[in-house]
Amino acid sequence: MSGLLGFSRLVDSINTRIGQWMSWLILAAVIVSTVNAIIRKLFDVSSNAWLELQWVLFGVVFLLCSPWTLLSNEHIRIDIVNSMLPKRGRDWIDVFGHVFFLLPLTIVMLITSVPFALRSYGINEQSQNAGGLPQWPAKFLVPIAFFLLFFQGLSELIKRIAIMRGDLADTASGGGHHASAEAEAARLLAAAGLEPAPETKTH
Repeated sequence: MSGLLGFSRLVDSINTRIGQWMSWLILAAVIVSTVNAIIRKLFDVSSNAWLELQWVLFGVVFLLCSPWTLLSNEHIRIDIVNSMLPKRGRDWIDVFGHVFFLLPLTIVMLITSVPFALRSYGINEQSQNAGGLPQWPAKFLVPIAFFLLFFQGLSELIKRIAIMRGDLADTASGGGHHASAEAEAARLLAAAGLEPAPETKTH
C-alpha cells in the first residue's frame, strides 16, 4: 500500500500544480473579455479570434482543473441519500463510483477523443467563423483532461481504500494526503497548547 500511496501523492502533486497554474487563466479570460467589450463599445470593432479565445480559455480551466477539483472534493455531489448512510457505506459508494463509473468514463473518453483530436490536427481544422482560431488545439484539451482525470480517479480510489484500511486519515473534505497534513498540523498546534487536540478516528 505504501507504494500505491506514493504514486497517489505524485498524481496529486502534479494535478494540484496544473490546476493552480491553469486557474490563472480565469483572470486572463476576464481581461480578454473586458478589453474585447471595451473596444467593441468604443470603436465598434470586434474580432472572432478574441471572442473564441475567451471560449478556449474557459475550456482550458474547466477541463484541466477538473482533476484538481476532484482532488479537493469540490465536485458536485448529490448527498441526500449518501449523508444518511454510515461512514463505511459512504466509503463503499465512493469505491463503487470510481471503479464502475468515473474510471470507465475516462477510458471511453480517451478512446473516442484521441482520434477526434488527431483527425482535427491532420486536416488543420480552422474555425468556421471569419478570422477565428484553429480548432485542433482546443480539441486536444479533451484527451489531455481525461488522461489527467483518469490518474486522479486512480489516486482517489487508492486513498479511499487506504482510508478504509486505516492507513490514511480522513476528514469531512474527503481525506487523503491533505487530511494527513491537516491532522499533523492540528496535532502540533494542540501540543503547543494553541487549540484542542483532534479526535482520533477508528476505521
